[in-house]
Amino acid sequence: MSRMIAWFVDNPVAANLLMGLILVGGLIALPSIQQKTMPDLEIDIVQVGVEYLGAAPEEVETGVCIRIEEAIAGIEGIDRISSVAIEGACSVNVELVTGYPRDRALSEIKNKVDGIDTFPVEAEKPLVNLYQIRHNELQIALSGPASERALKVHGERLRDGITTNTSATQVELLNARADEISIEVSEESLRRHGLTFAQVVESVRGASIDLPGGSLKTAAGEILLRSAGQAYVGEEFERIVVLTRVDGTRVLLRDIANVVDGFEEDPRYASFDGENAVMVYVYRVGEQKVLDLITDVKGYVSEFARTLPDGLSATIWRDGSSYLRDRLDVLIQNGMGGFLLVFVVLALFLRLRLAFWVAIGVPISIMGALALFPALSVSIDVLTLFAFILVLGVLVDDAIVVGENVYTHQSQGEDPVRAAVRGAQEVSKPVVFGVLTTVTAFAPMVLSPGQTGQMFGTIGVVVTMCLFFSLLESQLVLPAHLAHHLAPEEVRQEDSQGPVGSQRRGLNGRWKRLQTVTSEALAGIAHRYYGPALLRVLHWRYAAVATAITLLLMTAGLLASGRMSFSFFPKIEGDFITAALSMPQGTPAEETVAAIGKLERAALGVREEIDREFPTPHESIVRHLLVSIGEQPNFQSGTLSAGSGTGSHLAQVAIELESLRPISAPEVVRRWRRASPAIPEAEDLVFTSDFVSMGDPIHFELRSDDVDQLVVAADRLSAELAAYPGVFDVGDSFRAGKQEIRLAVLPEAQALGITLEDVARQVRRAFYGEEAQRIQRGRDDVKVMVRYPEHQRRSLADLGNLRIRTPAGGEVPFYTVARAERGYGFASIQRTDRRRVIGVTADVDQRITNANQVIADVERSILPQLLADYPGLSYALEGEQREQQEGLAALLRSYFFALFLIYALLAIPLRSYAQPLIIMAVIPFGLVGAIAGHVLMGLGFSMMSLFGVVALSGVVVNSSLVLVDSVNRRRIEGVPLLDALRTAGVSRFRPIVLTSLTTFAGLTPLLLEDRLGARFLIPMATSLAFGVLFATAISLFLVPSAYLILEDLNSWRKHRGSSRRRLGVVEGRDSVAGGPRAA
Repeated sequence: MSRMIAWFVDNPVAANLLMGLILVGGLIALPSIQQKTMPDLEIDIVQVGVEYLGAAPEEVETGVCIRIEEAIAGIEGIDRISSVAIEGACSVNVELVTGYPRDRALSEIKNKVDGIDTFPVEAEKPLVNLYQIRHNELQIALSGPASERALKVHGERLRDGITTNTSATQVELLNARADEISIEVSEESLRRHGLTFAQVVESVRGASIDLPGGSLKTAAGEILLRSAGQAYVGEEFERIVVLTRVDGTRVLLRDIANVVDGFEEDPRYASFDGENAVMVYVYRVGEQKVLDLITDVKGYVSEFARTLPDGLSATIWRDGSSYLRDRLDVLIQNGMGGFLLVFVVLALFLRLRLAFWVAIGVPISIMGALALFPALSVSIDVLTLFAFILVLGVLVDDAIVVGENVYTHQSQGEDPVRAAVRGAQEVSKPVVFGVLTTVTAFAPMVLSPGQTGQMFGTIGVVVTMCLFFSLLESQLVLPAHLAHHLAPEEVRQEDSQGPVGSQRRGLNGRWKRLQTVTSEALAGIAHRYYGPALLRVLHWRYAAVATAITLLLMTAGLLASGRMSFSFFPKIEGDFITAALSMPQGTPAEETVAAIGKLERAALGVREEIDREFPTPHESIVRHLLVSIGEQPNFQSGTLSAGSGTGSHLAQVAIELESLRPISAPEVVRRWRRASPAIPEAEDLVFTSDFVSMGDPIHFELRSDDVDQLVVAADRLSAELAAYPGVFDVGDSFRAGKQEIRLAVLPEAQALGITLEDVARQVRRAFYGEEAQRIQRGRDDVKVMVRYPEHQRRSLADLGNLRIRTPAGGEVPFYTVARAERGYGFASIQRTDRRRVIGVTADVDQRITNANQVIADVERSILPQLLADYPGLSYALEGEQREQQEGLAALLRSYFFALFLIYALLAIPLRSYAQPLIIMAVIPFGLVGAIAGHVLMGLGFSMMSLFGVVALSGVVVNSSLVLVDSVNRRRIEGVPLLDALRTAGVSRFRPIVLTSLTTFAGLTPLLLEDRLGARFLIPMATSLAFGVLFATAISLFLVPSAYLILEDLNSWRKHRGSSRRRLGVVEGRDSVAGGPRAA
């Protein structure tokens, strides 16, 4: 490194070209870098989905879910298997062991699932895929006083138009029912014409068909043969011949059935700001850029809106670019403010030119990092911009040390080139290893598993890239600039003339006078106050170290006692709040609409209340309100809530808030919850406002093979949780299903050759229907179903009218061969590792309590008795708690490994096993400063705070390393120990204080930020900013004290060794002398 420094100082053209190369590389890469709100997550889950339409959850569980679980249970790389059986579908999630190849696991699981040949005949082909998070970036509401068919037609036009005319490749239409052709034939009509359901189905299949017939090879050429009889609309199906009598008369389908070309029967619709609506969702795919994609689509939507009939409108509902711009603007403003403060601090304590060249390393480092973004698949998002802010002040640390040392040599009259080379070379070793220790401290963030590591590991990657280019700039570029652009005669004149002489030269005289005053004040503090105070502390070094240890223990006790609240993941609020309502399954749509209407009216009342209390430039704090019936969409992904399915019992109210608002989203939710009337018949009602969530703060998963035991235990645990202050939204995943009619065959059926399967299939055909065909109409598949008319599927009496066909071709009344019993099933069945489970979940008000305290108390005082009362019952923590356990354990493992690497990186340049321990003794006191900062800022401790503490470990050792290295160099030069400690401390006082002040200054705008877009980042910034300040202050006294104590131990060991040697000599002389006397 020394030779490279000298070469670049002697060749300033090379230094400038290196700087230009870095800057140009960043500028070239900038247009190709993706912009996102948050980093994309890669989830190690393989999903298996199977549709078994018309089947109850228990039938889905036994016929599909269990068979999949048994088939894949022994595959290598599987960590856990969980499944959900709902009416008509099974979903199996296979969680993989961290690090296991996802593609290999997918292939093995797909082979096993495809090999299952015992699925029910009615089950669809299994779909096996890697779990993908879909990035729903834009939602468009098409609304107005129009019919369901008209809204869907215009919605399909908009969807297809966006796909065709913009860069969007994945667009979906939601809140609209799928088309379906229903052929409704009554039992009376079948008997009148002597037909069966199976004959009607086969007639449709046989007549509605397009089939290639080969080709004719004629002299004129080849002619294709094909039959073209496929029906596509209801009128065409009506003309199908189902029966030809002996007299030649034909019976058409319309003669025996009512053909309805409409929608599937499950209700599914929406209202947007009080008007009927459908939603169009636009997704970001692959390397598409959010801002470019949304700008393109919004331009097309504006044109499309002009083609709509009067009364219909196309409104942007969820604009991901607006959210992204708002968050990025907040962070960019904070970053620019932080950089300005860093420069001001440098300019106050260093010469203006020196401050400029030191500060110029910040943009060079950032542009260098940006140049590597495309190669490392790093995007510009909230977390990468936060990483830049986080490292702003740290980036100048090495430049301050180098620049201050070069400046010192120049002010002593050395040749500028020689001063630049010597100044940089003297501190190159501690600077290089200091940067390496900082990089090492960020490694645990990169190595953390799960979603937490994927999200926040980006910060570690960006910081590492910035520090690499910062080191490159400070060692190769900065010395060259200081050698050729910092005039030595000006340095000497400014030092000799003082503030008056500085004031008389140039237009910047006033600033120079201020700078001279502050610089001399800092030097005065170092010589007049710090130096004498350090000597006194060194005299009482054992008391000083004991006091520091006591302070550390008190802080650890504060954290361990629970007085400092801890939450694993900070709540990241978004601009959307929702209330998801689940009624008992089977609830008519009318009752669900009435219940959700209460929540909608409460939301409108809260909007009026807030608008009166907080007048804003906008018309209202609420932009839009969307009510969904029949489903509960996830507005972040555009999918349905996990395990919710669809049905008339589900509904949701979603509110879009203004981004710049005077009140937080959680506060709006609290007011909405208070204003909402009780809905006694509701099974579940959950309010949410989080943009990103790691799961429920409290989530106990109870497991047992006894379903009744599970239900009772879940009820007891839910009741206990609800009694805790600050715990709300307590619920469990058990849902009673629809009322069921269970079929069984009578002994008389056996005499007729009728089995239970015969009865079940004929009942299914009549009441659920049989799929005769599935036709392609536009972009959609349309089912053609044959079933009873709707009015003949409403009561138990309709079942009695059903005729069961015998194998001999006869028919008998249903009740002569079967019986029907009423009962209740399950709305959904959840399984984990091949056992049934029920999840008990709750949220907490962190102003009153925190999830960790509640869970600890439940595990201590409630769960032991619950497990004793119900043998075979077990439990596991899921949701946020599971992520917390895995995340903290992995963070601790990687942190201890990082500490060992830091120790090694300190031991190498110091060539000592003991001195690194002196430097690392400062690390725990960063935690003291971090906790003090959280108390001062009124913040709770979280995983983000811990990440800050971990990163702090590498930052705080840098100043101590430079200080110890300076002491060692003085001792080599023959300076007495106490003088070496004092002079080293005084001489390094300015760079040590400056590095801490610049780190704090770079984070100050973010610490003072009160806008919502950056609040979740403040805990990490608090840990780093206050931790650096406190650790630096204490290191100025603790490190010299520990150094002197180490020398005391060495002296005591040497003295003890020499005493033993003297004692051995004396004893030897006595024995020799005594020998002859004894003789």
